[in-house]
Amino acid sequence: MAQLKRLTVRGFKSIRTLEDFELRSLNVLIGANGAGKSNFISLFRMLAELAEGRLQYFVKSHDGPDALLYGTRRRTPQMDAEFYFEGNGYRVSLEASGDRLLFTREETWFDGGVSDTHSLGIGHHEARLAVVQNDTFAAYVRPAMASWRVYHFHNTSTLAGVRQKRPVRDNLKLKPDAENLASFLRHLREQHGEHYARIVQTIRLVAPFFGDFVYRKEVEEYIDLEWFEVNDPDTPLGPRQLSDGTLRFICLATLLLQPRFFQPDTILIDEPELGLHPYALSVLAGMLKQAAEATQLIVSTQSADLVNALESEDVVVVNRNGAESTFARLDREELNDWLQDYALGELWKMNILGGRPAR
Repeated sequence: MAQLKRLTVRGFKSIRTLEDFELRSLNVLIGANGAGKSNFISLFRMLAELAEGRLQYFVKSHDGPDALLYGTRRRTPQMDAEFYFEGNGYRVSLEASGDRLLFTREETWFDGGVSDTHSLGIGHHEARLAVVQNDTFAAYVRPAMASWRVYHFHNTSTLAGVRQKRPVRDNLKLKPDAENLASFLRHLREQHGEHYARIVQTIRLVAPFFGDFVYRKEVEEYIDLEWFEVNDPDTPLGPRQLSDGTLRFICLATLLLQPRFFQPDTILIDEPELGLHPYALSVLAGMLKQAAEATQLIVSTQSADLVNALESEDVVVVNRNGAESTFARLDREELNDWLQDYALGELWKMNILGGRPAR
């Protein structure tokens, strides 16, 4: 697994300076609305697009360079980002140039006792990381970055893709909004039965009425997310008969319990607690911990109940000081006396941890 060990960011959105920040297998960001949690996750979204040669598309879709630079280009003409993997790394500097971002530095490196840095050039508008040949460092870094995915299961309206019929062949990877959930679950049932069974069993913990997903051996080109209740296996129900919270939990269970080789090296999930019962949040915390044994997770949350089920070292507190976001990982030793009497989420509510709205 190409797990990200540390990163440095300067001048990206509300992140003025974040130096040599350690990332672990499980990283849960907590903080007030607007503190900068989503901006941190957006950085990974940008770098994943960059690694695929789509940086300028990302810039345009996010209202141009000034929206991505801390305080606009008038205050921050250039952003810098450094990513440290196990021995390998990637460094990039981007400055505003009209309505685009221009590379003023792009490098890969290896540090195996003797450091070796490869420059990929300057003055270009799309990453050469995406196209460079015969660079052994890039060959390691690029697939990891390109695999980063931000999963967002908030849209469960009647028109959401996850509630619509999808091509049965659309089953290679679970999409970021789970629009191909039915096709992907069918593939898991047919090819990875043990993982599929674990997903179904976990759904039943949170939704005891849930029996299983309907499986039709003969299937047309498009497939629906059909299911049945445990007491009525002869009556198929459709995706629009699942509550929003139940459907979101199904998406989360599928994402976190699928086979490891389907998962990105780093999974990012934005506010997974939406619509979930407190018990469902405790089950979700268990799934996060289990998944973090094999892959890296970065999660943003507003839920004290979810935080209650986590270890303090897994939690990163995000605060907003003026226009600037700050990030600090909790230290269990510093909280040890408090944790004798209070749960972690309770300490957050009491403003012992920070991460609360401030003037």
